[in-house]
Amino acid sequence: MSTVTLKVMPIGKTTEVAEGTNLLEALITVEPGLAEKQKSDKDGGASHVYIQEGRKGLSKTTREENEALDAIVGVSSKSRLAKHVTVLGTENVTVELLGEFSGL
Repeated sequence: MSTVTLKVMPIGKTTEVAEGTNLLEALITVEPGLAEKQKSDKDGGASHVYIQEGRKGLSKTTREENEALDAIVGVSSKSRLAKHVTVLGTENVTVELLGEFSGL
């Protein structure tokens, strides 16, 4: 099983992530305060992040994730919902925290 480096911006922390890890779970290990924000997530957008680098190292967007992204303001081509993403372990990933995440 391979590992890659996950860099989390704007906080600038990094961690090693194993292939098959859920991106949200990996982000919570870097910033434990994110777990509490997920509990109060009413619209499903609390795990909205931008993938700055390493998009090919993540699972493909599912229909469910696309539908959820359609309901969120501020979505771009770099947008993903971390709770729907699996790290493939093929390349390093840089994630920018957004929305409720960014207020830590």
